Amino acid sequence: MQAAVDWFRRETATMEMQGSGRVSPDVLKPVRVALPGAGEGETCSLTEVATVGVREGTTLLVTVFAEDTLKHVEKAIYAAHIPHVVPQRHDARTIKIPMPKPTVVARAELAKAAAKLAENSRVQLRHLEQTSVKKGKYVKHSIEMEEFHELLQKHLKEIEKILSDVKKNLGVK
Repeated sequence: MQAAVDWFRRETATMEMQGSGRVSPDVLKPVRVALPGAGEGETCSLTEVATVGVREGTTLLVTVFAEDTLKHVEKAIYAAHIPHVVPQRHDARTIKIPMPKPTVVARAELAKAAAKLAENSRVQLRHLEQTSVKKGKYVKHSIEMEEFHELLQKHLKEIEKILSDVKKNLGVK
């Protein structure tokens, strides 16, 4: 159950960063690069073929180690479908990615997406509780059932607190 809460916390932290306008190299973490010569379907992380830095707090700079991998890195950034990320070639080894300041509408969308993730996390927690109870074959009002229920309530409250903090930080009610 704690793993589900930790996953939700990581996901909302990314949303919070996007909503605040702070730029971090972690925005490009989901990018996987398919290099020529590698096996079919084999990819590597962006950090294995390039460095990602921040300039002026609003722009990401991706500098590839080898010039021949630049077009593959650019293609992978597009393929990751990260919102508001439009790579621009700066020179033979560098890609510049300007990150726009989030609008009120974009912040509201992030809050809506965070609420949806919270609901998915709640459903997952309830499902975990049900499967644990079924596997244990506990009696209806046993101590174990009460402990599972208390644990579930604790994690649900934690998700609610994380969600309210995210909404507060995004400036959305």
